[in-house]
Amino acid sequence: MAELSHYRNIGIFAHVDAGKTTTTERILKLTGKIHKTGEVHDGESTTDFMEQEAERGITIQSAATTCFWKDHRFNIIDTPGHVDFTVEVYRSLKVLDGGVGVFCGSGGVEPQSETNWRYANDSEVARVIFVNKLDRLGADFLRVVKQVEKVLGANPLVMTLPIGTEDQFVGVVDVLTQKAFIWDDSGLPENYEVKDVPADMVELVAEYREKLIETAVEQDDDLMMSYMDGEEIAIDDIKRCIRKGTIALDFFPTYCGSAFKNKGIQLVLDAVVDYLPSPTEVEPQPLTDEFGEPNGELALVSLDEPLRALAFKIMDDRYGALTFIRIYSGTLNKGDSILNSFTGKTERVGRMVEMHADERTEISSAHAGDIIAIVGMKNVQTGHTLCDPKHPCTLEPMIFPQPVISIAVAPKDKASVEKMSLAIGKMVAEDPTFIVETDEDSGETILKGMGELHLDIKVDILKRTYGVELDVGKPQVAYRETITQETQDSYTHKKQSGGSGQFGKIDYRIRPGEVGSGFTFASKVVGGNVPKEFFPAIEKGFKSMMGQGPLAGFPVLDVEIELYDGGFHAVDSSAVAFEIAARGAFRQTMPKAGPQLIEPIMAVDVFTPDDHVGDVIGDLNRRRGMIKDQEAGVTGVRIKADVPLSEMFGYIGHLRTITSGRGQFSMEFSHYNPCPANVSEEVIAAEKERQANK
Repeated sequence: MAELSHYRNIGIFAHVDAGKTTTTERILKLTGKIHKTGEVHDGESTTDFMEQEAERGITIQSAATTCFWKDHRFNIIDTPGHVDFTVEVYRSLKVLDGGVGVFCGSGGVEPQSETNWRYANDSEVARVIFVNKLDRLGADFLRVVKQVEKVLGANPLVMTLPIGTEDQFVGVVDVLTQKAFIWDDSGLPENYEVKDVPADMVELVAEYREKLIETAVEQDDDLMMSYMDGEEIAIDDIKRCIRKGTIALDFFPTYCGSAFKNKGIQLVLDAVVDYLPSPTEVEPQPLTDEFGEPNGELALVSLDEPLRALAFKIMDDRYGALTFIRIYSGTLNKGDSILNSFTGKTERVGRMVEMHADERTEISSAHAGDIIAIVGMKNVQTGHTLCDPKHPCTLEPMIFPQPVISIAVAPKDKASVEKMSLAIGKMVAEDPTFIVETDEDSGETILKGMGELHLDIKVDILKRTYGVELDVGKPQVAYRETITQETQDSYTHKKQSGGSGQFGKIDYRIRPGEVGSGFTFASKVVGGNVPKEFFPAIEKGFKSMMGQGPLAGFPVLDVEIELYDGGFHAVDSSAVAFEIAARGAFRQTMPKAGPQLIEPIMAVDVFTPDDHVGDVIGDLNRRRGMIKDQEAGVTGVRIKADVPLSEMFGYIGHLRTITSGRGQFSMEFSHYNPCPANVSEEVIAAEKERQANK
């Protein structure tokens, strides 16, 4: 059993194409886990083991692997960079103690880097930064460092400086020890020499070393006083301060290199050991009550505590269902019975495995700090807490974003119908942002996801992995409805049919709510005209109608309802009568409250070479885009804009056409905005026609 202080649970995350997977490959090679590195561009990397990943050269699902460096055990998760799969990053960060943020030396801080950085800040994950691809044209380490400060609002602590730039990049200088690490041309990571700092860099290294020590000693008042008195601070003391500041998120040790050329990775591995926290050094996970509210207790990372673990990923592969778990406390042995606090059911642990991408090693026990997979769990889903049946508890749950795009699919033949329902059941368990619904009227299966690529991949998996041939409809936008004005109204529900009848009268106001508030209900009734016990029924009646708006039946957002008076009958009034009254009131009043169609707006980030900027901006304007910002870089311009999702279908093909194949973009959901009248009329007419044709 490894000492907990020697554990490092880390994630590697960044923007698409910054080199996360290549960096992971090099780490595995250096730690002796693999003997031949596979390249992403050849479709042979270890952690990208799905067919779709190999073909597209992107990471789609996070992959877990374990390796060892200098007596320390690393549990590493390589996460996707594409915006459609950010949920994989989010759920990985939730169970990690530290991370390596990889940035491209020429691309710098790209849009997805910002999202991932924000997630890591929310999860309070300590990080080191690795600026990769310094052998590329236009690479500039210090420019990326400035971008990290400006765009991410972070404090990078420069630990290494590059020797040479672009194709002259040969190695790095360790600022703290003032030693130069220079690699030869063999491309082998172990072929390097440690030399003195090159003469032309002595002043620069001295300047950055002074900054490094000044920043580090701020963590220790005594050392700071000694430093100000002109004393030389021991390297071990400086490292201790850097570790303290890194774990406190005061700064982020920043390294540079080229993963593809095998230069600079050893220093990043040393930094993970020296500066990133072990499981016992991070804030313990809060425990919650049955409603998801923190109850003040903490899941302390300790072998002596009862078992507490979080299921953060479900994966179905050729050996059966795998449930990835992070154990926070206690010990788990093969054959133990564990409680799923969400379902209230216990399950017996059959097989436990340690993962290396899609390969596995059987184990008989695991303990606090471990990230492992259990084979064959039946009712566990992402975010469920697994614990000791004698000590039930719930860890803080995961919250996932809502899908913004949907497509209708239908199996091409009878044989595919049954296959599809089984396959979709497995895929929904694996990915909480992939939602499947059946349209009751038309019988169509609706797939909902985070973007076109997300749904493309899902359809591809259904076809290749499960052999389901599908007819795929056009993508549909998740329109919503809201209201624009306050309306005061009254509604009476009265029904008499021999014996006791039904009676409920409500006087209420319906008004637009705060953006993002969803549905809120309040009662101002005084004097008992409507007894308090009927308030929940009235709220339930109104809330149940939010799924279908008055314009075209889209779900309704941001409505505030205030009950201020009403009437009841001593015999005929009941909860059911008031619930029906609330439903009728919603139907009666919503059309009077200025209903309005609203559409999802995407935050779009486009990269284009300088000579196509005008074309790209013109095209975004034609798509009803609002240009927010332009930023010139070495190799081109980044344009940030807010654009309606409905105008962005097929955009990548169009962008490539107008930029001669050199443009790139990413987008993520930003907010909902009112639709222009002409768009609104078209959408409502099309939706009504669709309903009529069912």
